[in-house]
Amino acid sequence: MLVRLFRRHPREWGPVAWLAALGLGALVAVVITVIVGVARGPGRCGDELQEINGDCVGVTADAFEADPGIASLIDAVAKENARVKKGWESPPSGPRIPYVRIALMMPFTSDEHSAMTTDMIRRGLAGALVAQQQANHFGGPRYQLLLAPDGRNLDAWEPVVARLAEFAEDTRAPLVGVTGIPSSTGETRKAIAALSKHEIPTVGPVITAADMNSPYFFKTSPNNEEFARALNLYLNEKPERRKGFLVWDNRKDDVYSQNLRSVFERHFAGEYDLTNHSSNFTGSSGTDEGIPQRFTDAVQKICNEQSDTVFFAGRDQDLPAFIERLAEEGPCGRTTKVRILKVGIGLEPTLTTGALTRRLDEAEAMIVDASSVDPAWWAGKNKPGKGLGPFLDRFETIKNRHELGTKPLDDGYAVMYYDAFALLTDAVDRTVDEFDKDGDQASTALRMPGKDDVYNTLILPSIAGNTCSNNNCLVGAAGTYGFEGPDRNNQWAVCKPVPVVEYPAGRENSLPLYRTYRSGSENACPR
Repeated sequence: MLVRLFRRHPREWGPVAWLAALGLGALVAVVITVIVGVARGPGRCGDELQEINGDCVGVTADAFEADPGIASLIDAVAKENARVKKGWESPPSGPRIPYVRIALMMPFTSDEHSAMTTDMIRRGLAGALVAQQQANHFGGPRYQLLLAPDGRNLDAWEPVVARLAEFAEDTRAPLVGVTGIPSSTGETRKAIAALSKHEIPTVGPVITAADMNSPYFFKTSPNNEEFARALNLYLNEKPERRKGFLVWDNRKDDVYSQNLRSVFERHFAGEYDLTNHSSNFTGSSGTDEGIPQRFTDAVQKICNEQSDTVFFAGRDQDLPAFIERLAEEGPCGRTTKVRILKVGIGLEPTLTTGALTRRLDEAEAMIVDASSVDPAWWAGKNKPGKGLGPFLDRFETIKNRHELGTKPLDDGYAVMYYDAFALLTDAVDRTVDEFDKDGDQASTALRMPGKDDVYNTLILPSIAGNTCSNNNCLVGAAGTYGFEGPDRNNQWAVCKPVPVVEYPAGRENSLPLYRTYRSGSENACPR
């Protein structure tokens, strides 16, 4: 019958013939789709992720297609996750070891407008991998590092948060926290609010905008306010002629730059007359209309006004272009160097290349960076505490196995991502210790803490007076610090070291090391 139908001239087909033909066509299409799908496998994003705007988005413990520069690191995380899972489900020897999960929520792809460069991504991921391996090296529960890509522009976070909330309800291997959260943007603010709504403790390793706050959001970096206070100590020691100039990023959606501008104005506008001496530019991060990195107006005014102290309220990605433009103008008859004051996690390696160092010399300028880390630490000078050594030892192994680029520690991302993951594992370990003390060890052996247990541990005040109560401070790679409990400082780290770094290096810094929220006596914080 079907053969006869297909032999008819199309003009002679009736309704029944058409339905039969269309039905067979649909069946053929379905069969072809299934065959092609089987042949292709789960696709470039795997079974657990979906493709959104060219990026794999979601949550997974397995490898997936991301930026080629981080492929080996993703594979290393996936292998460690598989080892942890096998240690619970079918260990080759010894007892079964339970595990919990911590998610790394951030971009895993990059382009010229992205929130993170490829180098930032790979160094942050390397730091988290070091922390995972370190935590799994000791006794207690094991840790899976879930990879949670939320898009190169941080705007595909909704399906990621929904999936993380599901993982948090898994009582066998619960999600106990989230880290990553790399950039202060409007989308990031929505994401951390959504994670707080699900009561998932979240740690921002490199967030610095002082108004990025939410009840379950902990920050292990100093914020812009604290960076400014450290710079103020520096300027009190080295005021020069106080001829200031403010250069600020005009993108309204960049929470970081907008917050930094307001902080600089609040701290320095009066003494350095920033109200009457400023210029703006459009930054390269984001999709704002217009040509980015136009610095001619700023540089000409700096020359005309003989400014010696420039406050840069923008992202590090745009600073090289500003320095290049300064070098084109030269010293402009100044008798002192121009100091470019910035804040951030560390000295981004693009700022210390041989070429840019020559541009700084041609401009008779230097960078003054209030930072979370100091490159002198890895050179054996002024180490922030005993937590740096174990990190450096294991990081050396990671660096030898994976391509991490030049000066992989100087931007601070590896150190800060390590400390953020370690903060959560430390809270898990302390919670498990309490479980063991509070009940029969045999009956609690398989009792894993959940997100609520970890949060309740994190909000315990960890600093009493000048000491860490019950050893509750985190001895991190970037120094020893803690938190002061609910409703204090919006979960910003207390006693966090804030070094001020000059580049090219000036004279030995004789200033006392500033520590967050505990200025005053040099014994105000634990060492």
